[in-house]
Amino acid sequence: MFFPSMVVEVTFRPELAFASEQARFIMGCFGAQAVLTDTIILTARFSSMTFLVFGLAGSIPFFVFNFWFLYIEPVLNQWMLLDFAGNLGILVIGIWGWRLCKTAQDPDKALD
Repeated sequence: MFFPSMVVEVTFRPELAFASEQARFIMGCFGAQAVLTDTIILTARFSSMTFLVFGLAGSIPFFVFNFWFLYIEPVLNQWMLLDFAGNLGILVIGIWGWRLCKTAQDPDKALD
């Protein structure tokens, strides 16, 4: 959100890493969206369903995005594998939170 030109320069392939006004605007929007998501995470009360939906919806579409623009239509560079790792973390934590909530709701039916 604060350094959109740097994001363009670091994540795009060199031949496509031109930080135009549009590219800086779009990167700024992604940054603002990340701040909004983080604020919601910090202030919301997560149920088991919230963890599951956030884990799945907050990772799977981004796996597709990363794969597509790294391998199918190569626009991004290998640094985007860090984004993949972050998305994997969202998926794992979402499923982990879902399991913990389910266990807390009904300890007799804990998932082993």
